[in-house]
Amino acid sequence: MKPSKNTYQPVSCEQHSQYELAIMHKNKLQITYKDENCSTINDIVTPIDVQTVNKAEYLVALSSENKKFHVRLDYIEKFNIFNKS
Repeated sequence: MKPSKNTYQPVSCEQHSQYELAIMHKNKLQITYKDENCSTINDIVTPIDVQTVNKAEYLVALSSENKKFHVRLDYIEKFNIFNKS
């Protein structure tokens, strides 16, 4: 699936809420997403925020290499929340 550069496909309210809860509880996320080159990326990230830019929503996170990045929510193919023990 090639990500669309123009048309944002909103994610479900439930999925959006799960990102917000992970941020609030400082949980890590294991995510699989498509980058701007349509490459599939798998990483365990620390979510920081969800932001809206030009009518599209983005997850702001720190990668496993501690680099800040943004990924459009509709480019995330799957995710798993790691609850703190």
